Amino acid sequence: MALSRSGMLQVLLVVAVALAVAPGVLSDPPPLQDFCVADLKAATAVDGFPCKPASTVVDDDFFSAAMVSGPSTDNPFGVNSTRATVSAFPGLNTLGLSITRTDLAPGGINPPHSHPRGSELVLVLKGEVMVGFTTATNQLFSKVVRQNELYVVPRGLQHYQLNVGKGDAVFMAMFDAQSPGLVVPTLGLFATKPAMPMEVLTKTFLMGEDEVSAMKSKFVGF
Repeated sequence: MALSRSGMLQVLLVVAVALAVAPGVLSDPPPLQDFCVADLKAATAVDGFPCKPASTVVDDDFFSAAMVSGPSTDNPFGVNSTRATVSAFPGLNTLGLSITRTDLAPGGINPPHSHPRGSELVLVLKGEVMVGFTTATNQLFSKVVRQNELYVVPRGLQHYQLNVGKGDAVFMAMFDAQSPGLVVPTLGLFATKPAMPMEVLTKTFLMGEDEVSAMKSKFVGF
C-alpha cells in the first residue's frame, strides 16, 4: 500500500534526524563541562570514568610525560608502544582523544590490529614507515610515510605499520577516542585464555593440528 503524503513526510523526517545524529554517534560524545578528570579509583563502573571532585583536580592531571622517551624494541616484532589513553592520562576523560607513541627498530613491525572505537591519524617523526589498512572488501591501501607526513586509518579497520627505512623509526598515532581499544587478531587466535578450540583453528587456517600447535608456540608469553 502506498504511503500517504503525510506518511512519506514522517519517514523523511525520521531519516533526516537519523542522518543528523549519526556523525555524533561515530565518535566520543562531546563533554558537558569544562573538564572531567577521570577518577581511576572509583568503585562504580561506567562507560568511561566518573569525574574527580573539581576541588581535588591539580595541574598534573592535565599533563603527561609518557611521550618523552622511547621504550625498548627488544622483542620479536621490533616494536614498542607507549599509550596515553585515559587510563594513563586522566585529564583526557570525556575529551574524545588520545595518543600513542610507537618506536620501531629497523625492520620492525606493528602487526596487523584494529581500534574498534577510534580512527587513527599517524604522524611520522623519524624514519620511513609503511602504513597500510584493509577494507571490508579485502582491498589494501598502503603508503610509505616519511618524517612530518601523515596517514589516516579509518575506525575499526585492520592496519599495520612497518619500518622500511635503514634506521629506527618513530611515529605518533592520534585517536578520536579517549580509549580507542586494541584488537590483535594473531593474539586473539593463538594466545587466548582459555585456548581457542583446536578444531576452530585447524578449520579456519586449513592446517593440521601439528601446524597449528607450532604456530601457537610462537605466541607463548604474549
